Amino acid sequence: MVNDGQADSHADMLKMASILTDMGPPVLALLAPKAGERILDLGCGTGVWAEEMVRRGCEVVGVDTNPRAVEAAKARGVDARPINAEALPFSDEFDAVFSNASLHWMRHPGRVIACVARALKSGGRFVGECGEENNVRTIVDAVATALDRRGIEVDNLHPWVFVTKRDATALLEAGGFEVRSVEVIERPTVLPGTIAQWLSVFAKNYLSCLHPKERDVFLDEVTALCRPKLLRPDGSWVADYVRLRFFAVKR
Repeated sequence: MVNDGQADSHADMLKMASILTDMGPPVLALLAPKAGERILDLGCGTGVWAEEMVRRGCEVVGVDTNPRAVEAAKARGVDARPINAEALPFSDEFDAVFSNASLHWMRHPGRVIACVARALKSGGRFVGECGEENNVRTIVDAVATALDRRGIEVDNLHPWVFVTKRDATALLEAGGFEVRSVEVIERPTVLPGTIAQWLSVFAKNYLSCLHPKERDVFLDEVTALCRPKLLRPDGSWVADYVRLRFFAVKR
């Protein structure tokens, strides 16, 4: 049995995670999976989109480093495995690799792209969406300001690697891909909660350097800094997501 605080935290996590899952349909449409294809879902999370591809007749392998996510994906009937994307054990066996809202959590994108290229058959598709350089910029700037006031440098605390369109194109081409398209897409997203809850789910790195007793004050301060841009008149909060959506083919 979990206590009420743990239950609330888990509920926040599930609600916030749903906003990333909800971003998946246009990425899946770009992939256009076909029955009979073998597809790797890179950073599959709880397996929502892997399950959908299986429903369409694809053979899907999902990989993720989060054990709870892997178990949730398995519960959906997905062949999900706890594997780091920088150490994929596959070679020339997938028709396509799909990734939604996961690549920016991977610290060394060049290594990931090399592993993806090795996993794909010649001519295989790599389709995904991840955070662009300006993703959640207002929130990140507010965090940086609040930490700077405490004498803490934010650079080593970022949990993500966000890249520009130019950098993404260069990384893919260097990894052996022909880049068919890269789009920058602004996706302001209404949150199912507050900025503080969003940070507590997705950006625990920023809180790790603070004493637990300091965290509520810090979150209140970040919230106040975000309020002018991200709080709507109806009281809802918006995260200023900016995404990179790409389609590349293994040469």
